[in-house]
Amino acid sequence: MATRLTDRFITSLALPERDQVIHYDGELTGFGLRITRAGAKAFILNYRAKRRERRYTIGSYPTWSVASARKKARDLRRQIDNGEDPMEQRHLDRAAETMADLAERYLEEHGPRKRSSSLRNDRQNIRNYILPALARRTVKDITFRDIDQLHQSMKAVPYQANRVLSLLSHMMAMASSKWGLREDNPCRGVIRFPEDRRERYLTEDEVKRIAGVMDKLGNQSAGNAVRLLLLTGARKGEVLAARWDQFDLERAYWHKSSAHTKQKRQHDMPLSAAAIDLLRAMHRESESIYLFPGRDGGHLKDLRSYWKRLRESAGINSDIRIHDLRHTFASLLASSGEPIAVVGRLLGHTQAHTTQRYTHLFERPLRDAVEKVGDLFNPAAGKSPGSQEVQDEP
Repeated sequence: MATRLTDRFITSLALPERDQVIHYDGELTGFGLRITRAGAKAFILNYRAKRRERRYTIGSYPTWSVASARKKARDLRRQIDNGEDPMEQRHLDRAAETMADLAERYLEEHGPRKRSSSLRNDRQNIRNYILPALARRTVKDITFRDIDQLHQSMKAVPYQANRVLSLLSHMMAMASSKWGLREDNPCRGVIRFPEDRRERYLTEDEVKRIAGVMDKLGNQSAGNAVRLLLLTGARKGEVLAARWDQFDLERAYWHKSSAHTKQKRQHDMPLSAAAIDLLRAMHRESESIYLFPGRDGGHLKDLRSYWKRLRESAGINSDIRIHDLRHTFASLLASSGEPIAVVGRLLGHTQAHTTQRYTHLFERPLRDAVEKVGDLFNPAAGKSPGSQEVQDEP
């Protein structure tokens, strides 16, 4: 039997294992809450009009409260009972959709398919850059020049400008190919600003300094998260959301389910003895299903404040981000001579080209290899090949 939708019920819902699940209201027919694997929640209304099944998205939760969404659903029901089709009217209204409308639709319909961190960045770029410049313009009237001018206005922050351009291009592609709001993508042809790939890894000395400082700082839970990031090269989101049932401490494996990896594929990672020792010590003290429980009953969401204190205490420059711990793990593997295929497998890469960014780090093992050959021809290391010892005749 369906349960009446309430705030308490909604906050108690677990994330679905598949793409999305709809929990229908036990009071109002067709009214429900859609929840995605990424945690996005939105109220919907299913109905039938003109012999067609329809699904009307009312709005996201908690932007829409349960009460306001239920009232909207009742209003829509009255329109349907009077022979109207709210979805058809919405399509007609979209002929004059503004960029603000497009942004809302993009976040509402495409946002649930994105990772939470990517969706957060999209929201920030829309709020800070796209809407201030284009909010009231209709989607069909946006031109190449409009996009290019916005991009050029951000030349002082070229990386951010390129991210905004990519987001706009995706929004416009969906507006033209999927939603029929225009016939082309005005972002095509806009020249991106040059970007130098950012390469920053912790040195072995910096790793040792961080390890020494962590024992002296408070919040050992956050400290253990940083330790696990360094020992596994996992992404921050994977570590913070990790559950104990993903770990086989006897066989020393971390079984990452597809729901928690960027590639949406299961990734089985072997763990070092140091990682297993850390996990066993944590497990003895743990009372949660999560390795790093948060205050709300879920898992720890962020490490920014702890990372800032740790970095400052260890005397590490501010240009090191938490994500650089993953790059550091890869760089230590590469510089020690591990094959690039092994590095990619441990990082969970599914495409070989993704790991190519670390190829320059193989210089040390490659140089050691050629020196071994060079030593064969180095007189100081022994006799040269092909030489013969000549003895004086008596």
